Amino acid sequence: MIGADTFCFLNRQRSLSATRGWDDPDIERLWRYNLHYFDDLNAESSDQRSTWHVALFERWMREVLPDAHASGWEPYPTSLRIVNWIRWSLAGNLLSADALHSLAKQARWLSGRVEYHLQGNHLWTNAKALIFAGVFFDDAEAQRWLQLGLRILLRELSEQILADGGHFERSPMYHAIVLNDVLELVALSQAFPGVLPDESIAQWQECSPRMLHWLEVMTHPDGEIALFNDAAFGIAPRVEHLRAFAVRLGLDVSSRPPSVVSELAESGYVRANMGGATLIADVGDIGPEYLAGHAHADTLAFELSFDRHRCFVDGGTATYAVSRDRLIERGTSAHNTVTINGEDSSEVWSSFRVARRARPFGKRIQQTGDQVTLECSHDGYRRLRPACDHTRTWTFSRDSLRVDDRVTGRYKTATICYLLHPDIRAELYDASAGSLQLSDGRRIRFLARGAQVSLTKGIYRPGFNLRQPTQCIYLQLESETCSLMLSWDTP
Repeated sequence: MIGADTFCFLNRQRSLSATRGWDDPDIERLWRYNLHYFDDLNAESSDQRSTWHVALFERWMREVLPDAHASGWEPYPTSLRIVNWIRWSLAGNLLSADALHSLAKQARWLSGRVEYHLQGNHLWTNAKALIFAGVFFDDAEAQRWLQLGLRILLRELSEQILADGGHFERSPMYHAIVLNDVLELVALSQAFPGVLPDESIAQWQECSPRMLHWLEVMTHPDGEIALFNDAAFGIAPRVEHLRAFAVRLGLDVSSRPPSVVSELAESGYVRANMGGATLIADVGDIGPEYLAGHAHADTLAFELSFDRHRCFVDGGTATYAVSRDRLIERGTSAHNTVTINGEDSSEVWSSFRVARRARPFGKRIQQTGDQVTLECSHDGYRRLRPACDHTRTWTFSRDSLRVDDRVTGRYKTATICYLLHPDIRAELYDASAGSLQLSDGRRIRFLARGAQVSLTKGIYRPGFNLRQPTQCIYLQLESETCSLMLSWDTP
C-alpha cells in the first residue's frame, strides 16, 4: 500500500477507483484479488500506515461486505483476508466491533464454501483460515470452524507434503507460501497455548525442517527460487526470511552443509554444485495426476547459475490470464529443453489445464570423483505420429557442463532454446561455438555438436507482469543426437 487508495501488486501500480470500485472489470482478476487480501496489514513497516489501514477496513465493510457477488467474497481471497485481519489484531491493533462482526461473518461464509473441488493450495488456504478463525473466536460455532479446518489440514498435510518435504504441486513459489502457512500455524499455537491439539502441532513442527530443506535445495546462491512451473519472484517469502521465522519459533532447523548432489526424489528435482556453479534440473512429474493447474510443459528443463549470477534461466511466469502469453510461458519452448515438431511435451491449455502429459522414466544419477552424471527420459512425445522419446544426459564437473540430447523416432523439427539471463552477453564465433559473459566479467565458452546454432531473441518473465528481453542459444537438431558443451575457468 503506497497511498491512502494506491497499491502496487504484481508489479503494477493502480488506485482503488471511487467510481469503478473493488472489482473494476478493466483490471486483471489476480490484481483485484490482491486488493482483497489485505496483505499490507502485516507487511514491513505496516505500523506507519495504520491510518490508511483503518480507513481501508471501513471502506471494505461499507462497499464490499454487502455485495455477496464481489470477487473479494470468493473463498480464496476470503481465506487470506481472515488470516491477515486476525494477525493484525494479534499484533496489538484494535479491530472495531463492526470489523469483528464482519470477520465472523466471513468465517461463517467460508465454512460453507470450502474449495474441495479445487483442492491443492486453495483447499489448504481455506483450512488454515478456518483454524485461525476457530482459535480467535471463542464460542460453539468457532469450535466447528476449528474442527473443520483441522480435519481438512490433517488430511491435506499427508497428501500435499511429499516425503522429501516438497509441496506436491512442484512449484517453488507455492511451496514457500505453504511453508510460511505451516510456520504461521506453529506461531498461532504458541499465541494460544493449550487450544490446538498436540498431534497437529507436532505434525507442523516435524514437517517444517523438511520443507525448509527442500526450499534451500531449490534456491540459487542469489537467494531466489528456481522458476519451475508457476513461479515468480516477489510473491512468496524468501528462504532466509522463512529460516529466520522458524528460528524465532524455536524449531530445529539447523542448516545442512551443501551437498555436491541433492536429490528431491518424490518431487523430481536434482541439484548439483561444482566449482561455484549450481545446476537445478527437473526430472519429475509436472504435478499431481489430478491437479496440474500450475504445471508447465518443462520436463527435463534446467537452470544454471555461477555463484550469485544466473546464466540459463527458466522462462518464468508473468500472467495467469487466459491468453496467448499464458500459453507461451507454460509451453515447452519457454524452457531449456527439447521441443519436437513445435509441440509441447505436456499439452497445456487454457490458463490452468493440462491434457496428456509427459512422464519421466529411466532416471539415473552417478557421482564419480569430481563428476556428476544425471540422465533421464520422458514419453511426452509418444502421442506424435510417429512417436518420439526424449533422453537428456547432464555431465557436470568443476569446470564444465555437457548436455546431451537424444530424440528417438522420426521427427520434422527438434529445437532447443537455451534461455539466458538478461545480464548475460552472448557472442557467436562461428556456426558452432561462442561465449557467454557474466556481469562480473567471467566468460563461459560453449560449443554445440549435431545442431545448427544461432542466437535469437527471448523473453524472461521473473515476476508477474515483468517481461524482459534477453537472448537464447537456439539449437536445431540435425540428427538423432546433439550436445551443448560449456566450459569455464575455476580459481
